[in-house]
Amino acid sequence: MIHEFQIRVQPRDAANEQSLMQYIAREKGMDVRTINAVRVLRRSIDARQRTIYVNLMVRVFVNEMPKGDEFVRRDYGDVSTCTPVVVVGAGPAGLFAALKLIENGLRPIVVERGKDVRTRKVDLANISRTHTVNPESNYCFGEGGAGAYSDGKLYTRSKKRGSIEGVLNIFCQHGASTSILADAHPHIGTDKLPRVIENIRNTIISCGGEVRFETRMEELLIKDNRIKGIRTNRGEILADAVILATGHSAKDVYRWLNANNVALEAKGFAVGVRLEHPSELIDRIQYHSPNGRGKYLPAAEYSFTTQVEGRGVYSFCMCPGGVIIPSASAEKELLINGMSPSHRGGAWSNSGMVVQINPEDVLLPSMNIECEDIPAVPDDSPLRVMNFQERLERLCWRMGNYKQTAPAQRMTDFVRRKLSYDLPRSSYAPGLISSPMHFWLPEFVSTRLMRGFEHFGRMSRGFLTSEATMIGVETRTSSPVRIVRDGETLQHVTVEGLFPCGEGAGYAGGIVSAAVDGERCAMSAKEYLGV
Repeated sequence: MIHEFQIRVQPRDAANEQSLMQYIAREKGMDVRTINAVRVLRRSIDARQRTIYVNLMVRVFVNEMPKGDEFVRRDYGDVSTCTPVVVVGAGPAGLFAALKLIENGLRPIVVERGKDVRTRKVDLANISRTHTVNPESNYCFGEGGAGAYSDGKLYTRSKKRGSIEGVLNIFCQHGASTSILADAHPHIGTDKLPRVIENIRNTIISCGGEVRFETRMEELLIKDNRIKGIRTNRGEILADAVILATGHSAKDVYRWLNANNVALEAKGFAVGVRLEHPSELIDRIQYHSPNGRGKYLPAAEYSFTTQVEGRGVYSFCMCPGGVIIPSASAEKELLINGMSPSHRGGAWSNSGMVVQINPEDVLLPSMNIECEDIPAVPDDSPLRVMNFQERLERLCWRMGNYKQTAPAQRMTDFVRRKLSYDLPRSSYAPGLISSPMHFWLPEFVSTRLMRGFEHFGRMSRGFLTSEATMIGVETRTSSPVRIVRDGETLQHVTVEGLFPCGEGAGYAGGIVSAAVDGERCAMSAKEYLGV
């Protein structure tokens, strides 16, 4: 017999299956000897009060054993002789589009400008060691996309729950822990996600699809407003449908599209800094205990949001027990991101602290950034937000002493508009340099961050502290451009057979939502091709 219960337990009771069995037997009047297994279907931590509880939805197997996998397995057939579809980009949108194409009897040809997920690690290490950025292989470009080495968090606010569960099941089928099916904020971890990505690639290839690395799309082949394929640095690939899943950092793609009259529009995004605290401090604050998280709780998370002068100020991509990484995708630019391994046991916790930017905001005098080597664009250009983003990243590079050494400031010094004469230790491997960020960040951003920090400090006592370090800059929160597509067919509004997809196209905001959009675009491509 199988029972499902919603229970609320203390962390020590949620720590392992045997403890759960004993708790359920005691609370539900069962004989513990008849409980053969307990599966956790949903798990979240309630840390709002001093007594911490774990909320669980559990499936209890009484006098019988679980059958089959904990996840729903997909079947992928042979598509080696089927109609081809080009997928540009091997991030989550592109990879999940390719899998969905295979499910529907189409042959994906995935082209990725960067290297495979393992080989690109050498280039990532060189950014920290030698401050050298490979423009084709970095934290943004390469197999797995930006998400492969920037945490692997799978949380999304999307309401399409069924699609989300499907994505998580596919991750599990390819090697992710089944805990992601239960956790409120699922997380694979940068140490485990690369192997999952490799397994997805192997599925694509074993089914007759292709994955071509170090193959950069240089132009779309368009005739009579209809896709005919793409031209790459290695030659032409012909196909009647192209799924464009290039990621949020493919500036050369945006420029080509704009120059060739493929409809784009400027899109709002958010910019700010990475804020790093000692993880023990965040544990003490969030778990309301001088002893921190103790033996049974994970590294604490936080989420803050407020409104300052009509714009949102909020935490973004919180990485408990994680590190800050250099995320430039070209020379002469500096930007950062955060990631954390699956155990989240590091000495620091960080998150983006960012300010909402609307397309009209970049035209304000308080957003002006002098940068002679990045030409300005017209005020009505769809690339105007991207132009602002580039200028801010170039300014940060200059403030970082013309390399990947990041400008930084103590959180309290920033709020008081003071230079930090020394800095706390940090996880940021290339190193920090003390910088008056209150002075050179655009006033539109800096004043809102200051007021946001003050508000968060009042909300959570101890959060506004000299032990926290601001590190600049966080600029790749989402794409600064949207590739315009039809809301029903998901095709580009004027180019038939072109399916702009995922975060880079402006229709997603993270691994899961990008994967869901990739699947939707694959289905639309199938309908377009009529197969």
